[in-house]
Amino acid sequence: MGIISIVMLITTAFAVALTQVKTKDANQKTQVAQETTSMRKHAKATFGIKSWDEKPYNEMDGTPKLIRGSVIKSYQGDITGEGKLECLMMYRDDGTASFVCLERVVGSVGSRSGSFVLQHSGTFKEGIATVTLVVVPGSGPETCAG
Repeated sequence: MGIISIVMLITTAFAVALTQVKTKDANQKTQVAQETTSMRKHAKATFGIKSWDEKPYNEMDGTPKLIRGSVIKSYQGDITGEGKLECLMMYRDDGTASFVCLERVVGSVGSRSGSFVLQHSGTFKEGIATVTLVVVPGSGPETCAG
């Protein structure tokens, strides 16, 4: 398990960078920092993995495995609620991976509540996951906007 840091910059859409670092700590923690350009506020939260289920959907000899995964995350802190992800992943024999996911987050960010969808695109190499997250425009009600 590792520590994951997420930094969000809110403009028209969110842009997020995610990195995972291996540690001796068995608990996975995620720090989320959110900066609103118009309000200059920060929201910090952690998330934990509540469930992770993956199944191969295409395997062929000598080629990377294609996997479909369903993940449920729980958020605590300034961001509270639950995220449900559906991911498509490609696992290579050398231990590296590439993935894309869509995650619906339902809960609250500060005083705003509702839901929004995050689009994930990332890689896993040498124990480090690197992910770009974008809030899908039009994916949430106006109570989550801005």
